[in-house]
Amino acid sequence: MFLFRRNSGGAILAAVDLEDAFHDTPAAPDNDGHSDEDESSGLRKIIHVDMDAFFASVEQRDNPELRGKPVAVGGAGGRGVVAAASYEARKFGVRSAMPSVTARRLCPELIFCKSHFDTYREVSQQIRAIFRHFTPHVEPLSLDEAYLDVSDDLRGIGSATRIAQLIRQRIQEETQLTASAGVSYNKFLAKLASDQNKPDGLCVIRPGEGAAFVAALPVRRFHGIGPKGAEKMARLGIETGADLAAKDIHFLRSNFGSFADYLFRAARGIDLRPVRANQIRKSVGGERTFSEDISSGAALRETLERIVDIVWDRIESARAEGRTITLKMKYNDFTLVTRARSLPYNVTGKDEFRAIGRALLEEMLPLPMPIRLMGLTLSNLAGPDPAIAREKLAGPGRDIAQLSLF
Repeated sequence: MFLFRRNSGGAILAAVDLEDAFHDTPAAPDNDGHSDEDESSGLRKIIHVDMDAFFASVEQRDNPELRGKPVAVGGAGGRGVVAAASYEARKFGVRSAMPSVTARRLCPELIFCKSHFDTYREVSQQIRAIFRHFTPHVEPLSLDEAYLDVSDDLRGIGSATRIAQLIRQRIQEETQLTASAGVSYNKFLAKLASDQNKPDGLCVIRPGEGAAFVAALPVRRFHGIGPKGAEKMARLGIETGADLAAKDIHFLRSNFGSFADYLFRAARGIDLRPVRANQIRKSVGGERTFSEDISSGAALRETLERIVDIVWDRIESARAEGRTITLKMKYNDFTLVTRARSLPYNVTGKDEFRAIGRALLEEMLPLPMPIRLMGLTLSNLAGPDPAIAREKLAGPGRDIAQLSLF
């Protein structure tokens, strides 16, 4: 089985025989603990860890009366949204991002809990410390999931599958929570695998199995394909990975534009992205959805002040510096509008951040209709991405093959 690396015109730049690459005897490592073979062939072992119903599970852990019951984290009011649902609630069809009134209708016995993000962040830090015991190559996606590259096997455990088992075991011992994990030779497959045996499950997709695994899946399981995308694909006769793999790149580009290259690779179980630790933030912000629509200037200015306080605390915590401030508002007909201002220098402090936010708001007053949401964001952040810098130094070699798990 060969994996080909091509240039933008389709010409083959390199080919690696995967069966030859998956031998058990490693090449001699250099002084940094990397073998020459690893550097030249790009061999990887990837784990994706995803906590099970994280927010809801933390609430059930900390309140024994909630255990075994349908629980939703979020607001129970008319404008409330479910942030997370326990597996007991999911049996009734309750899902995250669902309006609370819909969730209550599906599950009349649903118990709503106020979110406790300080606790969730604290637990998340515990979990990340466990990850870093096994590898420094950790790419968090959110508080409750992350990719890990354990190709180097720093602790000499000998198997990515065994590392995943040890991580899940330690998470349960130290946090009393369960996690599911996927193990494979790239990020795309590892993420699919982590969702395969939830909750509290482990799935391994071995070298040579990726294309067959993907072929049997509905395309709605693919990361990046939402409900509307799946509907469009169904109209084109694409419902499974096998259906997608049967379409050539020209068909995909004519129907999906720049998304086509991703779809072409995904349908074949190919993903060349490295795990990137310490990715730079693109923005820091916050927003608020109101229990009742507001439109008066006084109420809007007061709300903006509260949002400024919240967002600036996040900016300071992240040690972020940026030049662009964006005000976002969503009208009660769900139309989204934004106004932004970029400076020739980084925002100097909270007072300037507040002043620019106020100026953006005043430019939009009076509003044509009431709003249901307001948000404020700092973006155009300064500083190079260290992961990208490392990738440039490492060169292209690690992008041309995948690694045995054993």
